[in-house]
Amino acid sequence: MKVYTRTGDSGETSIIGGRVPKDDLRIEAYGTIDELNSFFGQAVFLAQEMKWEELAGQLVEIQHELFDCGSDLAYARPKEESYKVSAALVERLEKWMDDFEEENPPLERFILPGGSQLASALHICRTVCRRAERLTVSLARTTEINSEVTRYLNRLSDYLFVTARTSNVRSGVPDVEYVRSGKVFR
Repeated sequence: MKVYTRTGDSGETSIIGGRVPKDDLRIEAYGTIDELNSFFGQAVFLAQEMKWEELAGQLVEIQHELFDCGSDLAYARPKEESYKVSAALVERLEKWMDDFEEENPPLERFILPGGSQLASALHICRTVCRRAERLTVSLARTTEINSEVTRYLNRLSDYLFVTARTSNVRSGVPDVEYVRSGKVFR
């Protein structure tokens, strides 16, 4: 099987049910989700290195769901019965997040992204996830999409923030507070 098709040489690409320019907002949105998924691969490796199998397993599961997000955004004419991302996935992220948050010290100020290698990788995932969310919000202004994808990405970025903090706790690395931050969390 050849990987190249030459069908994109003119600056267009296929989506489910049609073709669009490669710089179409839909392609930007699910392309950024693909970029996020690639960063997840690094985070999975680092979680496995830490022997944190629970997180590694969750991250791999999320990688599959990120493909589902991209698939849901790839329809030229969306069909709700074809959607893969649902409210149940958002609720599950919230449950996982609540479980990890129990390990974290109280948060009063903004923190700088970083700390352990895994926390740093998770913070990179978080910022790319926020960009994917912004692009998905923009896409939703111009076309019909599965709104659960936007909710999922929003909650996923929160999950990544919490797991980055938990990674620092488990690694014995304190979060670094932003020095000019007042107490913003209560």
